[in-house]
Amino acid sequence: MTLLAMAAAPRIAQQAQREREQEAIFRGEQVAEAIRLYYNASIGTRRTRGDTALPTDMDQLLEGIQQPGRTKKLQILRASAARDPLSSKGEWVFIRPHSPEMTDFVQDLMLYTKNTPPITRDPQLRQDQQLMAPILMSVTGVAPARGSGGLSSSSSGPFIGVSSSSTREAIITYYGIDKHDHWVFTPLFR
Repeated sequence: MTLLAMAAAPRIAQQAQREREQEAIFRGEQVAEAIRLYYNASIGTRRTRGDTALPTDMDQLLEGIQQPGRTKKLQILRASAARDPLSSKGEWVFIRPHSPEMTDFVQDLMLYTKNTPPITRDPQLRQDQQLMAPILMSVTGVAPARGSGGLSSSSSGPFIGVSSSSTREAIITYYGIDKHDHWVFTPLFR
């Protein structure tokens, strides 16, 4: 019995890791969708005041968006999705629009799609050239090297996506990427 238990332990651990990764992808995609909804709801009001239409912290996504003519805000993100299941602290790393992590992710996507530049299906996001600049940088080959020491997590300002702080190798891949901290969940390429 002990031998069978010892033989099954690695498989059980691997299955548990796979389930956490699947949950991380599910939650990350939910955060990306919440960013998209927040951006689209904020584009008009914030631009007229000169603010960014992107969120600057997770609480803004958890609070929801105000709909015209309604007193109650529309919830766009569940509290459980705001937690990263792969990291020990449970906090997502914020990915800034012009960060090296975003540029690296775009380059990884291009490798995965055999040099087809990724595009967004969202017309509002597609029109915002400042958000789409990382695509142009990656296509021209002007990009900093990966592993910039967590630039995105330490800087402040609006974010366009999230990533895990776990640096472990993945069991499953996300767009061909096999490291947790290289997975970027963003509405730009959905």
